[in-house]
Amino acid sequence: MTLFNDPAGPAHAPPIVLLDEARFPAFAAYLHRHLADNGQPGHGHFQPIPAALSRFTPERAAAFAAGLAVPVGQPGWRRVWVAVDAAGAPVGHVDLRAHPEAWTAHRALLGLGVDTAWRRRGLARALCVHAIRWAAEDAGLAAIDLQVLGHNQAAISLYESLGFERVGVWEDFFRIDGLSLAFTDMSLRLGPR
Repeated sequence: MTLFNDPAGPAHAPPIVLLDEARFPAFAAYLHRHLADNGQPGHGHFQPIPAALSRFTPERAAAFAAGLAVPVGQPGWRRVWVAVDAAGAPVGHVDLRAHPEAWTAHRALLGLGVDTAWRRRGLARALCVHAIRWAAEDAGLAAIDLQVLGHNQAAISLYESLGFERVGVWEDFFRIDGLSLAFTDMSLRLGPR
């Protein structure tokens, strides 16, 4: 199965690397630019945040970075993988993180983003496959969960093609920028119950 649908072929897929402290400033700048597209014409809402507030604030960056040092299985842990271009600049990311609720250490929440110029080339799929393999093989997690805005059919189709199942839809969950937005919960079982 080809995971990266680039005209030049899979050999030219950008490398996917684990985010570390040294790469964090470039990642934070990328994520700030990425979030700035949320709610803008041609992009729609991909985060449940009003367009005017869509940015990676210093507070969010600090919380994000703090989770990188927390051992997997402990409250607040987070692992992030970044696809980088030839110059080493982030062009996409996938993250897995702890659920905020107690007694959920066997599960993780998935987050995903791809720079506008790199979309529709299979990078999101490659990032997800990377995270799923790590969750199953290295972390020994039982399931990965995610939430996606209900109108984001491209993302929902991607997740379903990877084996995620819809486990619930919350109609009219958000009212943002004059829109009523549904929230779709999805889950992928990795191991036995």
